[in-house]
Amino acid sequence: MLVHICCSVDSHFFLQRLREDFPEERLVGFFYDPNIHPYGEYRLRLLDVERSCRKLGIELIEGPYDFERWLEAVRGYEKVPEKGVRCEICFDRRFETSAKKAKELGEKRMTTTLLMSPRKSQEQLKRTAERFRREYGVEFVSVDYRSGGGTQRQQEEAKKARLYRQNYCGCMFGLRMQREEQGRLACELFSPVGGETLPGSIEERLEMYEKRLDLEERGISYEIVREKFLNYRLKFGWVRQKKRTVPSYILPYSTMKRRYTKGKVEREVAGVYLFNREEIRFLTLERYNRLAGRAYGSIGALISDPPSMEETFGVRRSIGLGPWDLSPVLVVEEIPEGKLEIFIESEHFPDVREKLVLL
Repeated sequence: MLVHICCSVDSHFFLQRLREDFPEERLVGFFYDPNIHPYGEYRLRLLDVERSCRKLGIELIEGPYDFERWLEAVRGYEKVPEKGVRCEICFDRRFETSAKKAKELGEKRMTTTLLMSPRKSQEQLKRTAERFRREYGVEFVSVDYRSGGGTQRQQEEAKKARLYRQNYCGCMFGLRMQREEQGRLACELFSPVGGETLPGSIEERLEMYEKRLDLEERGISYEIVREKFLNYRLKFGWVRQKKRTVPSYILPYSTMKRRYTKGKVEREVAGVYLFNREEIRFLTLERYNRLAGRAYGSIGALISDPPSMEETFGVRRSIGLGPWDLSPVLVVEEIPEGKLEIFIESEHFPDVREKLVLL
């Protein structure tokens, strides 16, 4: 039986139940989810599904990540709520590809772990599957493992196996609507120009779960703990003088109340230049290099290859800014004289992230 897999939390318990109820079937997992975005999240979910299937002794096949084709298929339905037409189109694509794969492998039956998801309509899934049964001749096995305490057992198994627990379905449109309802920034869709790993980002989680696999392979004990922290995302920013942009690098956690201000640098204190608005600090690139132990030749080089967040926090500490200080810090090649315009659009918000603790 081919089992379309959407994520490890839904598949781990589901595969265990399938093996109990269909002992005569050889189960083959098929991870085909081009709706998952961004790609780092796709890699993270696949990584955890691979780990889950290894633990269960289930063969796993990865389907193509044809995200662009998926986008084209759902065009025009971006604002439709979850469980609506967009989801049916999404199921169509995944079921059709899964049915083709089952037929290619000579499998006469298929099912999907989407049946475990409380975010999905089982009736909607059955309707979609029935269309492809008629077209491809592959029987769809519809099972309900959610009722009768199944969802609770699923969560217990996920916790026991220390699976990655994603906090959104996977589709970027569903994510945006979910975050809007929560009054939160969809920070999963932000990627910095320089490619640095931001706190609480998908990239940070992916690095952590890759490290987790390495620890398990080496037999090193660990725990995954959650912590609350102040997250931050820079959306947009610039420094201008006489309508010309001044090359600048805005350090993380730089926050302005009104986003836009005018003023000038008033004085220098211990190598830090103080602006007369919004508690803004300026550093020359030379000074920044000394504080960070770097040798950037230009602001462009700093933007395209920024230091780690730990190094950035070190620079903020070295100029007297504490761990709760949101004062803007801007790096420029030379301190401009005269009137300046500064624009910084950013958000900081309470968030939760996971950390590995070695035992």
